[in-house]
Amino acid sequence: MAIFVISVFLFTDGLIGAEPSGPISPFIREFIARHAAQTGRSEQLIFVTNRDASSFLVTILALEKMGSIWKRVVPEFDGTIGKEGFASIGKKKEGDGKSPTGIFPLGMAFGYSPSVATKMSYRQATENDFWVDDVNSEDYNQWVKGQPKAASMEQMRRNDDAYKYGIVIEYNVNPIVKGKGSAIFLHIWGGKGEPTLGCVGMPEDKVVRLLGWLDPVKRPLIIMGREGELHSMRSR
Repeated sequence: MAIFVISVFLFTDGLIGAEPSGPISPFIREFIARHAAQTGRSEQLIFVTNRDASSFLVTILALEKMGSIWKRVVPEFDGTIGKEGFASIGKKKEGDGKSPTGIFPLGMAFGYSPSVATKMSYRQATENDFWVDDVNSEDYNQWVKGQPKAASMEQMRRNDDAYKYGIVIEYNVNPIVKGKGSAIFLHIWGGKGEPTLGCVGMPEDKVVRLLGWLDPVKRPLIIMGREGELHSMRSR
């Protein structure tokens, strides 16, 4: 395997570049190479990782495949996850305060405005929109218009800016398994020292940047977890 001094690395799934700011970490380069079967059709990847599963602080990196070369879209930036850190693979449970570990598609964008600058499908959140987290409800882990018949739910038009811009992380959606966790989004954080209840939080300008970049034609994926756990995840 040849390695070129200009910081371009050859792997089985193509070349991985080092733009726009510094080299891509060895962990991410190796992950992409090892999990080509799971990520191979995607041309947009967002990594949300840390090295301590109990920490809610994470590093976020967005990559795009341009031809055969993976390149950074923006420099790495800080984000937050669930207050209890990452759940182990397959161990996420409703109400545990943890974020799921794994590779997940990115789905619908949402927010408070009637429309936003994005290629992703978009839905406006109003005071009459809810996401159901009641494990006994037939609408569990679904967006519902109108007051749902459920014991617990989350209003999508909040009294703060957290959901001003957001993207659905398609965790536990196909099929929906009751109790495995619900309402996992990428959204605006409350600040670097503020964890979420299981979502991925980041500064508003970063969410807006990602919304403008993401393209459903490129099958965007988000890869979440502690580096050590992701390293041990089985490829297929």
